[in-house]
Amino acid sequence: MTAVVVFGWFVLTLVFVDELLAMAAFGVWGWEHDPRWLLVWLLPLAAMFVWWSFASPKAPRGGPVVRPVAKVIVFGLASLALLDAGHPGWALALLVFSVVINALAQVPAISRLPTDGPRGDSVRTR
Repeated sequence: MTAVVVFGWFVLTLVFVDELLAMAAFGVWGWEHDPRWLLVWLLPLAAMFVWWSFASPKAPRGGPVVRPVAKVIVFGLASLALLDAGHPGWALALLVFSVVINALAQVPAISRLPTDGPRGDSVRTR
């Protein structure tokens, strides 16, 4: 496995971590507002539904225009949620991390990794 492939999968793993952090940010915002018991679960679930519908790689309603727009909305709102919840440093950190890691994920050698399939002698088919 080449260093580019290892780095690419590391970047894609961080993209997934970024998505989890965005969902957690919505939970933090929900915890700071009433009714806390409802918002702490409802907001992350709503964000997950939007992500699944429009931004995930297999999104039923995604596309070359809709997918990036949905990502900007979800990550932008997650950062605003942290800011509104009183965590400006974390909001800025999430925003910068989201921009950098998603920009790296657009590099052609990295964005092709999930669709390239397995390579090499280590995978055998019957």
